[in-house]
Amino acid sequence: MSSIDGSAIKKVVIACDAGMGSSVMVASQLAKRLKPYSVSVSHTPVNDIPEDADVVLCQATLLARARKSTGDTVVLGFQSFLGDPVFDRVEAAIRDGGSLDD
Repeated sequence: MSSIDGSAIKKVVIACDAGMGSSVMVASQLAKRLKPYSVSVSHTPVNDIPEDADVVLCQATLLARARKSTGDTVVLGFQSFLGDPVFDRVEAAIRDGGSLDD
């Protein structure tokens, strides 16, 4: 299990499978939410997750693939592209400085 303090999060990556449409949408929405905290949000294919990602978010079906290539990075899954509680959880950890565990 990996963990990071919310105050240390500076880069969140949304990892997707083949297409980029839905991950672009999620990245855009999350970037607006995290802008006040100076956290960058980007999107990438699950097989190309950058090493400098602090937190990776992906569909729950991609968790195993994402964790395989990220080492100790916190990787969280979501079920829904809109309104999933994981997005609130990430924002709360960044805003309040709490621990974020996968």
